[in-house]
Amino acid sequence: MSWNPFRRRAAQPPSEGTQDPASADVPATAPDTDYGEALAPTRGGLFGAIRQLFHDSRRLDAEFWEELEELLIASDVGAMTTARLTETLQRTVRDQGITDAGPAEDALKAQLVQQLVSSGDAALALPPDDLAVILVVGVNGVGKTTTIAKLATWLQHHTGRQCLLAAGDTFRAGAIDQLKIWGERTDCQVIAHQAGADPGAVVFDALAAARSRGADCVIVDTAGRLHTKVNLMAELGKVRRTISRQETGAPHETLLVLDAVTGQNAILQAKAFTETIGVTGVVLTKLDSTAKGGVVLAVSEELGVPVKFVGTGEHLHALAPFDPDRFVGALFQRD
Repeated sequence: MSWNPFRRRAAQPPSEGTQDPASADVPATAPDTDYGEALAPTRGGLFGAIRQLFHDSRRLDAEFWEELEELLIASDVGAMTTARLTETLQRTVRDQGITDAGPAEDALKAQLVQQLVSSGDAALALPPDDLAVILVVGVNGVGKTTTIAKLATWLQHHTGRQCLLAAGDTFRAGAIDQLKIWGERTDCQVIAHQAGADPGAVVFDALAAARSRGADCVIVDTAGRLHTKVNLMAELGKVRRTISRQETGAPHETLLVLDAVTGQNAILQAKAFTETIGVTGVVLTKLDSTAKGGVVLAVSEELGVPVKFVGTGEHLHALAPFDPDRFVGALFQRD
């Protein structure tokens, strides 16, 4: 039998002793779900102040609630989400007769988990026995292409899928070259045209190549664009329609990559992309680089779209499927 680079591999963790090709000093067995380490800046910053507020407060008085609101807003939770959280928590405290800050903190944590769960299923909704298509969108500079490489790595190691990458960002020659480099590092073939080509044509060829070569997942890169550019956003819709015409039910996931460091500006981006192409999930990058991790809560509350992955570092395995319980636990973890 001839070698087939797209033959599905058995899902398994990276073998011991191998190294991440994108970072020789990081072992391939590096943990990809270490929320504790990734959220250290947030936990040591504003959420640390929230924990301290619950620890130091003796009474749940007006001063306590005012300070809690200020800290949540400063943590990029957002004014609307903060108002709902504090109102609900005050009602819970009143209904359950809670008078101490400790039980109130537990109630808040349970409330945060419930909010994140209610935004939708964090698991990828991919067809189990057919070609899966994932469209990845976002503005320039959020780490979109790197996230595609991490996602391909995660799919290969945890689901057994072999991914083909479509270089749909044809506006920048550098973007095509960058994706080709990531393709080599992740053992994924890349379908690309010349810079300036029609991205729809790239997607068409990528889907045809996936079918002919036996691939079971196509991840489509797209040109980064400002969410305020209506004509460029409309072009994303055309790419999505090209995918839908070629594969029934595709794209199965449309993932929006957001930079957690940008805070509330990320919410504005997310709203525009969601309205244009129907985002099904969010990937938050650079979560380990901000002290304002509360943006995760704002995304789920204001968009009603689940966070599906979070970036937990720079190496290829530093992408974690989002887990509300573990996320909230890491926020309130005491170092």
